[in-house]
Amino acid sequence: MKRITSAANPLYADLKTQAGEPRARRKDAVAILDGAHLLGAALDAGLVPDLVAVAESRSETPESAGLLARLPERAVMILPDALANALSTVETPTGLIARIAIPAAAETTGAAILLDGVQDPGNVGTMLRTAAAAGLTAAYLSAGCAEAWSPKALRAGMGAQFALAIHEHADLAAIIAGNPARVLATDLAATRSLYDVALPADCHFLFGNEGAGLPPELADAAGLSVRIPMPGTAESLNVAASAAVCLFEWVRQQQT
Repeated sequence: MKRITSAANPLYADLKTQAGEPRARRKDAVAILDGAHLLGAALDAGLVPDLVAVAESRSETPESAGLLARLPERAVMILPDALANALSTVETPTGLIARIAIPAAAETTGAAILLDGVQDPGNVGTMLRTAAAAGLTAAYLSAGCAEAWSPKALRAGMGAQFALAIHEHADLAAIIAGNPARVLATDLAATRSLYDVALPADCHFLFGNEGAGLPPELADAAGLSVRIPMPGTAESLNVAASAAVCLFEWVRQQQT
């Protein structure tokens, strides 16, 4: 372990830049994990951070000590609390920051979630968390989506990013064209209810922008166009809520 006391230290300076600047993270293809839960989830998934910064006041707590024991000593730096807190990506600093290389997305088969233009990183993370909980294997995000590995999306995902093959800047039109019959899209004007449609085991769930929804060319290409019954007075559901309803109807069908 290294003890670093100066903000001018090159390792610290690089980490601070990456923690605070999306462009720097994209350039270096890294993600910043803030807090013990995300670090533990990454380690459980077989990902080993190349750098972990821990505040002195946190370094010997049972939780931190257990995590640090799973890391190579050369990857860990102990910081005064003020320096560690300056790295934080959250309002209340956790005192534990890790950097990982964004893993390459493996090719998978099976059910997947497709996101087009979902711009809120909290929604992206929540939908990835729902997809992972439902047992999907992959996520495909168009170029207009918020970054799946941004700090806010990671916090909302609560480790889901490590359970899915995440393909960013994906060509959703090409994916849909490969097998439109398995692609489900929701549409308020659809005649079929979600609950009346048989969902295939390898179903691909397509969701669009929070305000504009799906562009017509994608919505029309999906072979399964359904509405979610809403007997109440609300006009629509939040996109993350819609995803949860659809994915867990799929779970229900697969278990019957």
